[in-house]
Amino acid sequence: MEYFIEQALTYTECLNKIRMKYGDRYTILYHKNIRMGGFLGLFAKDGVEVTGFTSNNIIKNVNSLALSSASPPGPIGTQAFTTPADPRKPLDFEEEKKKVIAAANRGDPTLQMVLSEVRTLKEKIEANAVGGSPSEEHPTLDRIEEILTLNDFSPPYCQNVLDRIKREFSLDALNKYEAVQDRVLEWIGESIILYKEDKFQRRPRIMALVGPTGVGKTTTIAKLAAIFGIGNSGRRPLSVRMITTDAFRIGAKAQIEAYGNIMALPVSYVEDYDDLKKTIAQYSDGVDMILVDTIGKSPRDSVKLGEMKQLLDACGTQAELYLAVAATTKSSDLKEILRQFEPFNYRSVIITKLDETIRVGNVISALSERGKSISYITDGQKVPSNIQKATIVRFLINLEGFHVNRAKIEGRFPSDEAEQIQWR
Repeated sequence: MEYFIEQALTYTECLNKIRMKYGDRYTILYHKNIRMGGFLGLFAKDGVEVTGFTSNNIIKNVNSLALSSASPPGPIGTQAFTTPADPRKPLDFEEEKKKVIAAANRGDPTLQMVLSEVRTLKEKIEANAVGGSPSEEHPTLDRIEEILTLNDFSPPYCQNVLDRIKREFSLDALNKYEAVQDRVLEWIGESIILYKEDKFQRRPRIMALVGPTGVGKTTTIAKLAAIFGIGNSGRRPLSVRMITTDAFRIGAKAQIEAYGNIMALPVSYVEDYDDLKKTIAQYSDGVDMILVDTIGKSPRDSVKLGEMKQLLDACGTQAELYLAVAATTKSSDLKEILRQFEPFNYRSVIITKLDETIRVGNVISALSERGKSISYITDGQKVPSNIQKATIVRFLINLEGFHVNRAKIEGRFPSDEAEQIQWR
């Protein structure tokens, strides 16, 4: 007799893999729902694990009691031996055990051994169902979960962190709360992806911002224009131009025009693809950077998003598109915004209005789960001072409830000129 364990995304896939390996010489003991794959404990998928054995001696006795290949796993995490003919009825473990005992009493010692092992598994399953595993009741896990929830991390992100704690910490190690929370802080930091800029040689560099209404795209464009157009850290100011497609929102034109006048930077208005392409062509000679502001669009309005995508195609394939989202947006809405703007192939995300919230878990979890990087953060209305390159440290020190050793996390996640925006 040979035991086997197979895993797949679905129960049917598991059975297909088993048949490929063992033909019809198998018997299913039980199956359970599991989490599969992922990176650093994150992004795992729901799957199924099937346990069984192969034996030429007992197949005839047991196959009639095995799980039907047409019966998918039910809502219970672990089941054993048989699935009732009516899938709506709960599994009667005792009834199935009687059937197996009757087969064992006919003199098959191998089946008696299997029955003993199944009985032991049943006892373990019942013990966990009633009392739960010791680690699930540990106060350190409860406290970490409360802090993650307090910071608005999404439920899947919280669960992945808790699962990783259970995998990597022994029961004794869980008693050292500070050590656990320090590791959790590191995991959170590791899940934050920072955008790494290339060294730009081509002129002009074209940067365009897209995003929902009200996230502060125009103000962010003005901050970038001031940083690059005025110069910083002894570097020469660049020749910068601003273009806006937002000539219809009340006050939008006056707002960006005022910024342009203060900084002595030209501002152009365009309405369609041809107009934008012509304006960019006019700026091609002698201009270092072109910043393109766009009118805000609802992520649910796919038609309007498509129209904007066609317009921005006039910027050319070398243009850099950034998605601006507000830190005040709840996690579920952030995920939807990231998904709906995906066709723009944006390089990175700019987080705005960080000063208007004390919760950043929503941003960290949404971007982590979508695998998106962060390039800049803005934290106020002042131009140009309230804009910085994104840093992992900035997000970690904003977390509530954690005891943050800033020197330690700065050593773990060095900024590398993070707060200084400059032309490379």
